[in-house]
Amino acid sequence: MPRNLDLTALRSFVAIADAGGVTRAAGFLNLTQSAVSMQIRRLEESLDLALLDRTGRGVSLTPAGEQLLGYARKMLALNDEVYARLTQANHEGEVVLGVPHDIVYPQIPQVLQAFARDYPRMKVTLLSSFTRTLLAQFGRGECDMILTTEDSVGPGGETLTELPLIWIGARGGQAWRQRPLRLAHEQSCFFRQPTQAALDAAGIPWVMAMDGSSSRATEAIVSADLAVHTMLAGSEPAHVERIAHGGTLPDLGSLKINLYVAETARNSAVSALADLVRHAYCCALPAAPMRSAIAAGA
Repeated sequence: MPRNLDLTALRSFVAIADAGGVTRAAGFLNLTQSAVSMQIRRLEESLDLALLDRTGRGVSLTPAGEQLLGYARKMLALNDEVYARLTQANHEGEVVLGVPHDIVYPQIPQVLQAFARDYPRMKVTLLSSFTRTLLAQFGRGECDMILTTEDSVGPGGETLTELPLIWIGARGGQAWRQRPLRLAHEQSCFFRQPTQAALDAAGIPWVMAMDGSSSRATEAIVSADLAVHTMLAGSEPAHVERIAHGGTLPDLGSLKINLYVAETARNSAVSALADLVRHAYCCALPAAPMRSAIAAGA
């Protein structure tokens, strides 16, 4: 007699693999840690296989778990496609999503593509601006949900991840060696004040090489090796590098990526988009350090 795999348990299994642990997976799935653990135990019992290696400090996949992961992703993708096509095609309307421009890549294009597949009749309007501007727009009811980069989280928000703030500059550039250090930050950039404060605390003189409101102008100045910039690890574009300063420049700490969803906008489509955003950023890890290191500040 054929035996059936539990899709709910498979979804928890994939979430653990993506999130790197049961606790983070439970948060993404809006389940308790014990509920997720029970689903995995039942899945292991049904297959009579150990899927997770729990002997170390963290959780990793066993060889059997690695083999199952590919099948699980295909099964869940097909399930979600069928469900979306047959039950959710009637969703119509618009969702306004605000994202700081320097964390749009690489996650947001993937999120929008997945959402368009599941909700083909829903329009997503993407607003890309600074955190302070997006918070003001959200407060006025102009956005259904926003992402922010902040040192804390405000009322109604949730922190998806916390990433280090890093120094970036032109590939092979030398601007970071100059004193006073030339900085390029837009006036509304959230990273501007903590960067300046860190330099002041370290006794490093600095000047603003660019003091406007154009992120493209910032990119041009930094790419030309006329100044340096700061941004969150993992979101730097390919045409610049992390600065390997060896401690010459001060540590900048870390900032949170927060999600805010308007209560008035909550419906199944908005909730689905929020879940996609959560998964994209909760499971994102900083990219490996490069030789040296821009982008527009959040």
